Amino acid sequence: MECPHLNSSVCTSIDYSGFPNGSPSSWCCSVCRSNKSPWVCLTCLSVHCGRYVNGHAKKHYEDSQSPAAGGQKRCDKQQSQHLVCMDCISYSTFCYRCDDFVVNDTRLGQVQKVREHLQSLENAPLTADRTLKRKLLESSSPNSKLLKDNGGASTLCATGLRNLGNTCFMNAILQSLSNIQLFSCYFKELPAVALRSGKTAGRRMYHTRSQGDTSVSLVEEFRKTLCSLWQGNPTAFSPDSLFYVVWKIMPSFRGYQQQDAHEFMRYLLDHLHRELQGNRNGAKTPAAPQRCSCVNGSSTVVTSIFGGVLQNEVNCLVCGTESRKYDPFLDLSLDIPSQFRHKRTKDQEPGPTCTLLDCLRSFTDLEELDETEFYMCHKCKKKQKSTKKFWVQKLPKVLCLHLKRFHWTSYLRNKVDTYVEFPLRDLDMRGYLLEPENSLRGGCLYDLAAVVVHHGSGVGSGHYTAYGRQEGRWYHFNDSTVTPTEEETVVKAKAYILFYTERNDTASSEMDTKL
Repeated sequence: MECPHLNSSVCTSIDYSGFPNGSPSSWCCSVCRSNKSPWVCLTCLSVHCGRYVNGHAKKHYEDSQSPAAGGQKRCDKQQSQHLVCMDCISYSTFCYRCDDFVVNDTRLGQVQKVREHLQSLENAPLTADRTLKRKLLESSSPNSKLLKDNGGASTLCATGLRNLGNTCFMNAILQSLSNIQLFSCYFKELPAVALRSGKTAGRRMYHTRSQGDTSVSLVEEFRKTLCSLWQGNPTAFSPDSLFYVVWKIMPSFRGYQQQDAHEFMRYLLDHLHRELQGNRNGAKTPAAPQRCSCVNGSSTVVTSIFGGVLQNEVNCLVCGTESRKYDPFLDLSLDIPSQFRHKRTKDQEPGPTCTLLDCLRSFTDLEELDETEFYMCHKCKKKQKSTKKFWVQKLPKVLCLHLKRFHWTSYLRNKVDTYVEFPLRDLDMRGYLLEPENSLRGGCLYDLAAVVVHHGSGVGSGHYTAYGRQEGRWYHFNDSTVTPTEEETVVKAKAYILFYTERNDTASSEMDTKL
């Protein structure tokens, strides 16, 4: 929520020397000396424990609102202070008077300044160790996180994303999208949004088409986040500005509970697409290449890269009438075939391994619809038994495959933990095309660019990480931590979302020309 008390409660001239020594995450409560869940008051910079420890941060606020010594009522200015505090671990901000987490900032941006200072204090003790480890990696590992350029200098390529409180679902998607060159380069090359004139001079002019709100821009914050990744920053980047915009325009993602990464990806791509269609910031944006049918109107870089087309064929089993429907898609959701879902005990012999091709075949195989899905035959004038089959009419430049690992049983949403074998390269989609004879084989081959993995048992819990390939090297992205990894580790992951890029030597040059 947006808090109206920040400007009066947050100190305008913060004396950072008043902070305790050591890492903020290990600071102790000034009352009980507990180092669990430390919170810092943004008025006086005193540190207290959270409400789920001994609640001294809340008591500090309550004491500031109680009558002064002698029963005298405190002035309005005093009662408007000590309301806001910051979590020293997640850096989220909370207002006790609003009784909610805060997403806005003061006019001078003091909240973000405190957040950045706490982050620098937290990372300071690690800097020396990281420098030493990087030097060791540079000298001993050919696949290290430090890459040598032609001049011999070392540069850090990958940058982590700070977890803002159960935001690993967002971090995994952002890191995956950043590893898709055609997509991320488009946004990184966009100009910054224009500046307003008059009374609002100096403030950025944002826009969003989906909500009619002119105070935020998802495209701009997404652009800035992508630009901050892969620049060699030694510390993790905090995507709090982007998360604030997500809260503004995607209400279902407000709060700090765990979310479904696939659902977030769909919302993110859809809102980016809609905002790019609006193009109301006055800046000339690069034209997206026209390739396939669009989702929701005119084409944007989202639909031109992720957009494909399915042909849905339904046949009446009574009269033989065939119905065809064309459906644009940004990703394909694939069931894991039921024969691979059974859990086996240690005494049982391992069964056959489920492969990605098994999931694709299950998606495109001829299927007889059950009674709840009977087809309304226009010739028979009633619902009849029928069959359904999907064909891929047009393949996208980036093929996003979502494995449906979560399903409802009774009142619970369980996870299918089956391992699905997937190729790192040479995924051939020609066999699933409607007219394979009219397609070049090279345009049907895909190589893996990124993988999102869910660790844990339920969609509302667990943890998300991602693997991404950049310049031939694989990295594992686990929030703030980025580590180089081997192909053997990637192929063993229990994938949730797979991003494949079209293997077409001319794709990149065509894209560059049109963008």
